[in-house]
Amino acid sequence: MTDPAILLTLDSGVATITLNRPDKLNSFTETMHGELLAVLTQLASDETVRALLLTGAGRGFCAGQDLSDPIMRTGSDALDMGETIDRLYNRLIRALKALQVPVICAVNGVAAGAGANLALACDIVLAARSASFIQAFAKIGLVPDSGGTWFLPRLVGPARAMALSLLGEKISAEQAQQWGMIWKVLDDGQLMDEARGLAQHLARQPTKALGLIKQALNATWSHTLGEQLDLERDLQRSASKSPDYAEGVAAFMAKRPAEFTGK
Repeated sequence: MTDPAILLTLDSGVATITLNRPDKLNSFTETMHGELLAVLTQLASDETVRALLLTGAGRGFCAGQDLSDPIMRTGSDALDMGETIDRLYNRLIRALKALQVPVICAVNGVAAGAGANLALACDIVLAARSASFIQAFAKIGLVPDSGGTWFLPRLVGPARAMALSLLGEKISAEQAQQWGMIWKVLDDGQLMDEARGLAQHLARQPTKALGLIKQALNATWSHTLGEQLDLERDLQRSASKSPDYAEGVAAFMAKRPAEFTGK
């Protein structure tokens, strides 16, 4: 019996997903896609989950697609790559971005191709000092997918996004932080403790408001200022009706720590 490609643990409002093909640097297969999508679908409807932590087992985060998987065959019997992308990677990124809880990614090693873009789809990315990021697609004659052509220009600017995509050069975790691609770099031995602590902190915060903040920031790229002001108004109206808002104000006035329920 083979080990599951995706591990899930739930503890005190924090869901931890671990990509679990360490012998293959957690590269994607069709089976792994199915398992990860099923877990994300499960978490989306679990009101006890208030933060998600995503990481990889072993010495790598995710090396992208496993090129030995049957879906990657070439020649006369090759599958329609566009259909494969739509069925697997696009569904995965959409499910991840649709989550209404904070998503923290702990990049513990190489993040290549779709693995790099999976990390960039998360809300807060922490990386070990030994980690690296690479848009490896051009090296095998493909185009960045999994949202890479959307995330990269917004995070690092068009010039750097173009060069990273065309050249396929590996960049260090420190460079990724300096360019604004990720949030923070940590010594390897500190990565998971910091990531778990951050996830636990966020799981104690006003979850509804955090979800609305995500919604607002994700919408800003396609909005005019006027449209964004209208969205802020509507989201603030929703947030102000939540029990956590009432608790936050009461705690502030009483000079005590707030006890948010996520509602």
